Order: sequence, then structure tokens, then C-alpha cells
Amino acid sequence: MKTINLPYLSLALGLFLLVVITRGSEADSSGATALPLLTLLIINECAFFLNLAGSFIGIKYLKSINFNIRLKPLYTITTVLCVLLTMQFTLLGIKLWPL
Repeated sequence: MKTINLPYLSLALGLFLLVVITRGSEADSSGATALPLLTLLIINECAFFLNLAGSFIGIKYLKSINFNIRLKPLYTITTVLCVLLTMQFTLLGIKLWPL
């Protein structure tokens, strides 16, 4: 696999893991979540780093083509979504962490 395709993979896996974290962190009537807290935090951390790598490689490639968005519009959208998912996983990790 070429590393240039990593943002596509990161976006797909990131969206899937976001659904897993969202569904797993829902509390039932007794206050227990569907997935244990440590599992949720590990999934969140893996998804964060996966999307961070996708963002980095996507921005690096867009920089190499001088940010000419018309050349690769789908790639640009995918990279932007990876950046947004990275921020989402950061905020979700802070929200999940018990203080």
C-alpha cells in the first residue's frame, strides 16, 4: 500500500471507531457503559493517532502539489475530515477521562 492512500483509510476507520466509541460510552439505567472505560480510552487513542497520521500525510502531499485543490478535490476533503476527526477524538478523550 502506498502511504498516499492513508488519509482514505484513516477516515474510514476513524468514522467506524467514532461510532464504536459513541455507542460504547452510552450509559444504561444503572450508569454502566456498554464498554469499559479503559477500552474506550484505548480505542480513542488509537483512532486519534490514526487520524493524526492521515492528516500529516495528507497535508504533506497537498503541500507537495502547492495546495492546488482543483487537482485533488476528494483528497483535500478527506484530509480536512481527518484533521476534524483528530480534533474530535482529542475532545472526546478529554470528555471520557474521569477527573
